[in-house]
Amino acid sequence: MANIGDVRSLVIHPASTTHSQLPPEQQVVAGVHPGLVRLSVGLEHIDDILADLEAGFRAAKGAQA
Repeated sequence: MANIGDVRSLVIHPASTTHSQLPPEQQVVAGVHPGLVRLSVGLEHIDDILADLEAGFRAAKGAQA
């Protein structure tokens, strides 16, 4: 999968990306639940990572409104 194991941070939804080829029952057996989000931390400065996460959480919260 592109970017996994990369030096850049990555946030993905495994159920719709890395495990999308599996039926939902097999995803759950593999530990991939519908609401799971994977954070893979890279080599960016911690302040940049935190700022990006904060922006993402703000955007997600706005999308729920």
